[in-house]
Amino acid sequence: MTIASRRNFLSTTALTAFGSYAAAGSVRFLQADEPTLAGRFYKTLKIGMVKEGKTTAEKFAAAKEAGFHGIELSAPGFDIDEVNAAIEQTGLPVDGSVCAAHWGVRHSDPDESVRAEALKNLLGALRDTKAVGGHTVLLVVGHGKDGTEEEIWERIVTNMRKAIPLASELGVAIAVENVWNHFCYDHEGGPDQSAEKFVRFIDEFDSPWVGMQFDIGNHWKYGNTGDWIRDLGKRIIKLDVKGFSRAEDKFTDIGEGDLDFPDVCDALREIKYHGWCAAEVRGGDLERLKLISSQMDKSFELA
Repeated sequence: MTIASRRNFLSTTALTAFGSYAAAGSVRFLQADEPTLAGRFYKTLKIGMVKEGKTTAEKFAAAKEAGFHGIELSAPGFDIDEVNAAIEQTGLPVDGSVCAAHWGVRHSDPDESVRAEALKNLLGALRDTKAVGGHTVLLVVGHGKDGTEEEIWERIVTNMRKAIPLASELGVAIAVENVWNHFCYDHEGGPDQSAEKFVRFIDEFDSPWVGMQFDIGNHWKYGNTGDWIRDLGKRIIKLDVKGFSRAEDKFTDIGEGDLDFPDVCDALREIKYHGWCAAEVRGGDLERLKLISSQMDKSFELA
């Protein structure tokens, strides 16, 4: 598949996991050129943020009551039957997962046996995510401390490519997150960096099953978030969000700090983004979750 056809494919896959929610008639799908993100922008969150409830079903119910449209799990490792029962009971879908242990067991590790374990974890995450109806597995691909950029790049690409056939078979995409891992950016550099290396990295795979889960807050310290979104374009198959303050050099709640959310919204409209956005901030009880949901509504001009 060519890079161009991969991009076209990705533009049509972001809504795969919305299934039961959309089928229930809960949303109206908008045309891509409408001047709003509402109706094509779906809020999710990491399950570890949900401190309300004890059982999986109670946590799903709390997330839904707080205004989220889906939930992300950590995979592999959850009880598939329990999760499917929670989905059936609450009507809240699992939109995707975060690959377990990806920080410690890395595709960039110089030890081949560690890379083999990283691949095993990714394959397991793809299978478990499919089993509960999710459509993406978020992946931190490695760390810059594992060698030169060229060595790390080659190790990661070689290892991840081994997972693409299963991702294709299952219909679950590998969603690379931009994080502070000293890869594809200069960790000691300033705020004028571009997403050019991330663009080249994703294009290296030339596959519809590898894209970006672009974290809106993670690289505001290093570059203009709106411009990174524009440069990545259809390579973005999912979003994460948190706030950041350059002035205070720290992460913040969504909408706090000095991140330019109006420009982010403009950029998302320009690339005609349709899909999911996962909150990744400090969680809490139901009231805290409702606050996070409302912060997303305000920051993305959804309400």
